Amino acid sequence: MPPAETPNPSAAATPETLPGLLFTAFEPSGDDHAAAVIAELKRRLPTLPIYAWGGAHMEAAGATIVERTGDDAVMGLPGLAKIREHRRINRRIREWMRATPGIKLHVPVDSPAANFPICRIARKQGIGILHLVAPQVWAWGGWRIRKLRRLTDMLLCLLPFEEPWFKERGIPARFVGHPLFDTPIDREALATQAAGFGQGSPRVALLPGSRPAEIARNFPLLLETYRQIAGAEPESRGVVAATTAAVAERIRSLAARHGGWPESLEVAVRQTDAVIHWSDLALVVSGTVTLQIARQQRPMIIVYKSSPLLYMLLARWVLSTEFLTLPNLVAGREIVPEFVPHFGGHEPIAAEALKIIRSPETASRQRAELARITEQFDGHHAGAEAAEAILLHLGIGAAAMS
Repeated sequence: MPPAETPNPSAAATPETLPGLLFTAFEPSGDDHAAAVIAELKRRLPTLPIYAWGGAHMEAAGATIVERTGDDAVMGLPGLAKIREHRRINRRIREWMRATPGIKLHVPVDSPAANFPICRIARKQGIGILHLVAPQVWAWGGWRIRKLRRLTDMLLCLLPFEEPWFKERGIPARFVGHPLFDTPIDREALATQAAGFGQGSPRVALLPGSRPAEIARNFPLLLETYRQIAGAEPESRGVVAATTAAVAERIRSLAARHGGWPESLEVAVRQTDAVIHWSDLALVVSGTVTLQIARQQRPMIIVYKSSPLLYMLLARWVLSTEFLTLPNLVAGREIVPEFVPHFGGHEPIAAEALKIIRSPETASRQRAELARITEQFDGHHAGAEAAEAILLHLGIGAAAMS
């Protein structure tokens, strides 16, 4: 459901008469998700008071940033210093809520470990809670479902299977679509960008993630996989999609310590969609980017190198899904090879890659499966539908809904 072309806010609405919202996001992805919704809320009701512990994109969308977050996000278990930092943040949020009248709704964005304590603060102060991005309790930590039931009034889900899953467990939920699918693909523009990446066959995209620890674990594995592909297919060409210039520098440094930089491999910065468009096959670290690849129906292999000790001590006891990657979760079965978690070397990944490269039928079958899962997002616009759900929850009239 795309947003209406022209806003129609209530003429009498002022910051004094409208309820206030607090968004809290602690990772760059949360900043992106929240920004799309904030922009839509401000389009519909420019005077709606929106505050945030968040990042630059949320600020650009129109939120008043109380404190900046997300610049040093961590994935996995946080260290003691990070835990202490969040406790200090929670104290400041509690004080801010008490000192700021009119806040009626807290919108936590992803990062359940960081956001659940804030939800408790909001609940004690009688503030509503509407989660943007459902916590992945369907994947691990199922015991958290009771906590989530206490600490939410509604979940806005980005994945289609989440709405029925949560409703079956007594939690109000609504599938709103995913922001990745809100903007149409400009294939002509992507083709123009991709023309600069050079010729070769097969064309292999390497997508190593964005977090430093994630890159350090996984890029050497992707690099060795690419080397084996290039050794077996001498006309191969590869492009690494780096999210920032700093990431590009980091992967070059890693390559220097792991056998050097292959002549047939290059780096493209901030051109992820163009790299995907150019590719015949993507080697990708598990994450949201797998949906970007699925959207363009490019065959992929998904990896995530992990610590065997950590997995044996913790993860194997709390994981509760057969699959751990988004395309397979949405499909409900394995349509993409996933090496998650992966404890070994590159050889089995390269063997799977060569099987796809050398079998047009295998590649075509995966493309068709990816088309089927992306069809589940058709007809949704995450920013618009999330904004609508928030305004309905606040009880703001139909004049602001278009």
